[in-house]
Amino acid sequence: MALLLGLHELVSARYLSLSLVVAHLDHRLRENSRRDALLVSKLAESLGYPGVIGRAEIEKRAAESADNLEQVARKARYDFLARTAARKKSKLVVVAHTMDDQAETVLLRLVRGSGSEGLGAMEAIRPLRQGSTIQIVRPLLSWARRSDTEGFCRRLGVEFALDEMNKDERFARVRVRQQLLPLMESFNKRIVETLSRTASLLREDSSTLSVDATRLLERALEASNAGKSTRSSVNVKVLAAAPPALRRRALRLWLAEGRGDLRRVERVHLLGVERLLEGSKGGRVAELPDGTKVRRVRDRLELLVEKS
Repeated sequence: MALLLGLHELVSARYLSLSLVVAHLDHRLRENSRRDALLVSKLAESLGYPGVIGRAEIEKRAAESADNLEQVARKARYDFLARTAARKKSKLVVVAHTMDDQAETVLLRLVRGSGSEGLGAMEAIRPLRQGSTIQIVRPLLSWARRSDTEGFCRRLGVEFALDEMNKDERFARVRVRQQLLPLMESFNKRIVETLSRTASLLREDSSTLSVDATRLLERALEASNAGKSTRSSVNVKVLAAAPPALRRRALRLWLAEGRGDLRRVERVHLLGVERLLEGSKGGRVAELPDGTKVRRVRDRLELLVEKS
């Protein structure tokens, strides 16, 4: 709500030249979810913008999925935003993540185990999906607190909804918000800002390493495939000669490209693939969670993606 109000002010004052479409997905997880969707729809209408309201049966989808409720809800939300953006020919999907969301993401990834790429957390601008021309933009991420968004709505006299699930400590993010962050604030009153700044620094470092890893991967692909259009194998010697940090990033990029994503691929799986680079013995195989396999064949690794 605060994001929409802020964008409306900037467009009205001609600081921004945008055609806004307001998109909201009703996850149907709460009794009040329909009321919340109506609240969004009414605000969009009052400001003169078209509203698109989607609905999804998230609990049903989660029951049929190997992912947890949060993961299923997130996927449904971004699928809906991607479809809406494509249908409306939108170039940007603008979302309202704040510094608090960033700090929570950093801590969640830290406690679960993550490298610098993961601890860089959310980016302010990135493609909505791999290869997509639609960008996701988070204009509040580096400077606004959650309390700022609520205060902005109150000053304008605009009603906003509070999601009661944000207090449900069955969810890891809520426990971070309710338990871990307040404890850390007893050591550093500005811990949210500190974590956000740390994420920004790590993203800068990670971006540089990613450029080098991409170049390494291209060399490994070229040496293995000799100019062919396939990208299903990489050269062992090229990767084995590289520093471990670059080698692992290159392998992650290759696996993500071949599988379509890195969901459920953990460090132990990546190390298993990396061990295939050792020695000269072929025939060894590393398995990934979705049935995908990486096989050592002489001087190359081959990616065998299981067809669904």
